[in-house]
Amino acid sequence: MTESLHVVCPHCDTVNRIPQDRLRDQPTCGKCKQELFTGKPLELTSQRFPQHISRNDIPVLVDFWAPWCGPCLSMAPAYAQAAQQLEPEMRVAKLDTEAAQELAAGYSIRSIPTLALFKGGREIARQPGAMSASDIMAWARRHAGLT
Repeated sequence: MTESLHVVCPHCDTVNRIPQDRLRDQPTCGKCKQELFTGKPLELTSQRFPQHISRNDIPVLVDFWAPWCGPCLSMAPAYAQAAQQLEPEMRVAKLDTEAAQELAAGYSIRSIPTLALFKGGREIARQPGAMSASDIMAWARRHAGLT
């Protein structure tokens, strides 16, 4: 019997239980019926952040960014490209530090963009600075133990 994983819906934030061997079968949310993996970075807010970090059994990669940050904006297409490749192995998300200043301060985000990888509700790796799509994927997979 295959192990089931909890995956939080990117649309309605409902926790779904998915057999691990079915992650690549385009699973849908039991509540809202939308796809659990969109291949695009999920926009998180201060309110949604805790649910996605603590309730996903898959690793969660978060880009801490701001709309006025030149390096953040230049990395955005590479991050979106990485999301297409990393899902469903991990959830790929973005958090606007301008809109979520207290949350960013709570995680001691001192420079942006900063990538942080969460697993089991806790941060396991952090990387400041803009990166290419291939570097994002390699870094995230290495630190998540998916290589």
